[in-house]
Amino acid sequence: MIEILLSFILATSILAISPGPDNIYVLTQSVVNGFKYGLATTFGLITGCIIHTTLLAFGVSLIIKESETLFFVIKLLGALYLVFLAFKVYKSHSTINLSNEHIPKKTYGQLFKQGFIMNVLNPKVTIFFLAFFPGFLFSDTLSTVLQFYVLGFVFMAVSLIIFSTIALLSGTISDYIKSHKNVGAVLKWLQIVVFIGIAILILI
Repeated sequence: MIEILLSFILATSILAISPGPDNIYVLTQSVVNGFKYGLATTFGLITGCIIHTTLLAFGVSLIIKESETLFFVIKLLGALYLVFLAFKVYKSHSTINLSNEHIPKKTYGQLFKQGFIMNVLNPKVTIFFLAFFPGFLFSDTLSTVLQFYVLGFVFMAVSLIIFSTIALLSGTISDYIKSHKNVGAVLKWLQIVVFIGIAILILI
């Protein structure tokens, strides 16, 4: 149980650190407008994860009760989706683009709302949760609904810590990325390894 949760925390940490639209947006908002604006965006993004967790917890738990075979099909499709994500990362450019052009000044409330809506209305987040979480169910005795919520809140806590750190250290991180061109390549391959590793774990 502990080993599975620690593996989940490690995988979540690597994915949260790896360049993506969410953490890049937090970073650029922080660099341009100040770390408090990055934090507002972060809280909006993380709060949106509650919606996806709830949909996953009740939807997949119902499927598990109805059919183990159907649940295996979901895990298989999830594994294939993660391999597809790994391939997309492999084909993508390793350069981290920190362009801060055309970033308008917004209030904390507007950034929180935008982060929340960005997350909730992004179907890719739902699909990712569906592919990612089932491989880390950690108990034969606890209800699957409770386990999905535990995973969801662990995911949110880890992402909140890392995204908040990105906001607080935005200037230093931005300067480091600009002066170390190989950072993007390292994070790129870390993402690939994690995606493929989780895909294999789901099918074991």
